[in-house]
Amino acid sequence: MISQLTAVMHDSTTLVAAASLLYATATTLAAVTALLARHPTRRRDARKVLALLLRRNITNDADVDKP
Repeated sequence: MISQLTAVMHDSTTLVAAASLLYATATTLAAVTALLARHPTRRRDARKVLALLLRRNITNDADVDKP
């Protein structure tokens, strides 16, 4: 019983670690794209994706591309 519980806990820990790594990678790629994209539309879209990933709201699209 204890060995099965240990195995399940190990598997769930591995799954959480993999999901965290995937989330961190997606967030990092969106942030880098938002900063380095040449075209303003791509920067704006990347910032919207980043806002979704970080659960933040962008209230005004005009404020997104202000220098």
